Amino acid sequence: MAVGKGESLNGSGLMFTAGIPSPSINSVYLGGFELRFYALFIILGIAIATWLASRRLERRGGARGVVVDIALWAVPFGIAGGRSYHVITHPNDYFYPGADLWRVLYVWEGGLAIFGAVLVGGAAAMIGCRIAGIRFLSFADALAPAMLIAQAVGRLGNYFNQELYGLPTTLPWGLQIDPQSAAFPEGLPSGTIFHPLFLYEMLWNLAGAATILLLERRYDLRWGRALGVYLLIYGTGRAWFESIRIDPTELEIWGVKINVLTALVLAIAGVVLVVVQAARHPEPELSVYRQGRSPKTASSDQESGRTLGSERQSHRSTFVASDSDPRVAGDNPPGP
Repeated sequence: MAVGKGESLNGSGLMFTAGIPSPSINSVYLGGFELRFYALFIILGIAIATWLASRRLERRGGARGVVVDIALWAVPFGIAGGRSYHVITHPNDYFYPGADLWRVLYVWEGGLAIFGAVLVGGAAAMIGCRIAGIRFLSFADALAPAMLIAQAVGRLGNYFNQELYGLPTTLPWGLQIDPQSAAFPEGLPSGTIFHPLFLYEMLWNLAGAATILLLERRYDLRWGRALGVYLLIYGTGRAWFESIRIDPTELEIWGVKINVLTALVLAIAGVVLVVVQAARHPEPELSVYRQGRSPKTASSDQESGRTLGSERQSHRSTFVASDSDPRVAGDNPPGP
């Protein structure tokens, strides 16, 4: 079949007007293990965010490795929160007669809501920060641009899953979706192309990260102000993306999708955070540590824990020896 100018074929041999082709695969097999690209890009994003946030916090006086300690709290709880939010807002995808309820746990198939990840992961990060002696807002400021970069990387996983797209469009950069895919909207002709929201959000997030880094050169975005700018940038962008997104989100309030409202709340919270913290803390932030804590005291606490453990072990050894050797107990055996 001849293909005209401005047209293309997808892997199924179906005709599309010119646009961004979607990948024909979303995973590869390594031996007997299936590696999902969605999971790969999520992990890559987490690694990049951890590395960049570590460098930023260390330059501000944080101990080496402290971000990893906090991430051990934030990441698993963030994944659980992101998955829970997605399942709650898409109940018909998982709860129906004959449904395999185990699929609720199949994170690698896609379905991690950033709002749930930020809320639950943020709460877990507070616990990690308290244990490490780091101010949460200082940690969040270091993480803010890294988080946007990580989210941009993660959107590549949506591309491979053929998800996160908007209304139909005739723009030359429209996204092709395989009509045979379950993600293709019902009632639309094959060959329809859509706004590539995954790409829009990638570019928005990267621009947002660059904006924070540039603003930090001119303004003191500490005491939680970088976090506020992150919430404002991401919230406003996501509200717009969700308004044109084709998504089976079933939860609505006052006829508005819950994701749009959540994004707007985050944006407003970001503005409030910047204004309030600027008024409360006009002074420079001299330390990322909580009052009474520092890298030295944190190291001392860890060393004290190891010393206490050693003393307990020594005490146990002495106790065992005293039971088995009467000379240790001072009861020497009688002579001949």
